[in-house]
Amino acid sequence: MTNPVSGVGYFINGLKLIIKPGVKRYVIIPLLINTVLFMLALTYAFTEIGTFTDWLMSFLPEWLSFLQYILLPLFWLAAIVIVLFVFSMLINIIGAPFNPYIAKAVEHVLTGSPPPEHIIPMWAEAKNAVLSEIRKWIYFIAWSIPVIIITFIPGINFLSPFAWFIFGAWMYSLEYADYPLGNRGMTFPDIKRTISKKRFVSLGFGSAVTVGLMIPFLNFIIMPISVAGATEMTLKEFPATPAENS
Repeated sequence: MTNPVSGVGYFINGLKLIIKPGVKRYVIIPLLINTVLFMLALTYAFTEIGTFTDWLMSFLPEWLSFLQYILLPLFWLAAIVIVLFVFSMLINIIGAPFNPYIAKAVEHVLTGSPPPEHIIPMWAEAKNAVLSEIRKWIYFIAWSIPVIIITFIPGINFLSPFAWFIFGAWMYSLEYADYPLGNRGMTFPDIKRTISKKRFVSLGFGSAVTVGLMIPFLNFIIMPISVAGATEMTLKEFPATPAENS
């Protein structure tokens, strides 16, 4: 099937998979770290925001004091959005080392056996990882250029939000498919070629990730959900990989 709805379904299933025995321990550890850091950051940010808003309101003329009932909620809303955005970036850094293990654990749950091990020398594995990341960034930069150009061309720049959404969805599908397929010894060109075979399914999955990232607090666990969902997607949609066939 090349229905994008099935891609959304894999993302939703990821929420169920991360609470399975054998998987949730790889989710709980980074989640606990994230929660503690978030509470500390939130407490500090709200204290500083309160001080800042009090100082800012002191410049408001008395005859405009009624505006504080409009400005204060806007300041707090903007601050919450900024804190969540910055913290989501921190979550990605903390959670990334756990993602290959989440992918392996989910595959074990779904198939009853762990993914096949691809034993290669450490230097070769490091070289492949570096080359894969370089290719990924080259690919991202190369395809972001036409989207940026569209953004600044009058008459067609109304298409820009849709272009950015589709581009982001495709990159998220590549990013999270990297963990289960990378566990099978695939490099970035192999992963891109593989998920391109069912592009609409992959775009549906990436679209669900994109929307999920915009939902406060869901973005706390968006990474493990996405890794788990991508693992199920790759197992069902791309059961045979070049690394396995070679």
